[in-house]
Amino acid sequence: MVTVLHCATPATAQTFTPGTFTPQTPRAFSGLFQDTVTDFRNLTSKDTLTMLAVGGLMAAAVHKMDQPATTMLSGSGTGFLSSGETIGSARLQIGSALAVLVAGKLTGSPKLAAVGADLVSANIVAQTLTTGMKMGVRRGRPDGTEFSFPSGHTSVTFAAATVLQRHFGWKTGVPAYAVASYVAASRVHDKRHFLSDVTFGAALGIVSGWSVTVGHGKAQMSMSPMATPGGGGVGFTWTGK
Repeated sequence: MVTVLHCATPATAQTFTPGTFTPQTPRAFSGLFQDTVTDFRNLTSKDTLTMLAVGGLMAAAVHKMDQPATTMLSGSGTGFLSSGETIGSARLQIGSALAVLVAGKLTGSPKLAAVGADLVSANIVAQTLTTGMKMGVRRGRPDGTEFSFPSGHTSVTFAAATVLQRHFGWKTGVPAYAVASYVAASRVHDKRHFLSDVTFGAALGIVSGWSVTVGHGKAQMSMSPMATPGGGGVGFTWTGK
C-alpha cells in the first residue's frame, strides 16, 4: 500500500529507507518496564524521527483548517461521535492492554501475552510523550481549557492500532486505525482538540506503536521524499501482510 502526503515545500533529492530490524522474543512480564526503556531508545532511530517530522509537517499544514474543522464537526448535531472520549480514555486503553497481557499469561499463549505487553508499552510511551509535550506547549483548547496539543486520546488509540497491525497485519490494522480515526474526529467534535492536535497525536501514536514492535510482524515501511506539482511530498510504502 502506498500513501502520498503532499505539502507545498521545495522537493528534496534524498531517499529514506528503513533500517534492518532484528527479531525479538516476546517480552517477559517481569522485564516489561525494562523493555519499555528500550522502546524509548528506539524513538531516536532515523525511522521514528522521520515519522515525527512528517507528523509535524502535516500538523502545520492543516493548522489553517483548525477553526473550520471545529465549526463543522462540533455543529454536526450528531451523537455518532459521542463514544470517542470513552474509547480513547487512558483508563480503557491501559485496562484493555493489561487484560490482554494477563489473558495471555493465564492461557499460556506467548503470542497473546506478547501483544498485550506491546500494547501496555505502547500506551506508556504514547502517554509519556503526549504529557511531556502538553506541559511544554500548553496550547489552549477550543473549549477554553489548556493542554490541547497533542491529543492524548488520539495518540494512545493510534499506538494501539499500530501494535495490532504489526502483529496481525492489515486485516486487523484497517479496522483498528478506523477506530482510532473515529476517536480523533470525536475529539474535534467535542471541542477538546483542534485538527492539528489530533493530526500530530496520530503521528505520535504511530511512532509509539512502531517503537515497541521493532522485530515483530512482517510488515515494513519505507518513506521517500518526492517531487509533486508546486512543491514536494512524502511517499509511504507499506509492504508485507
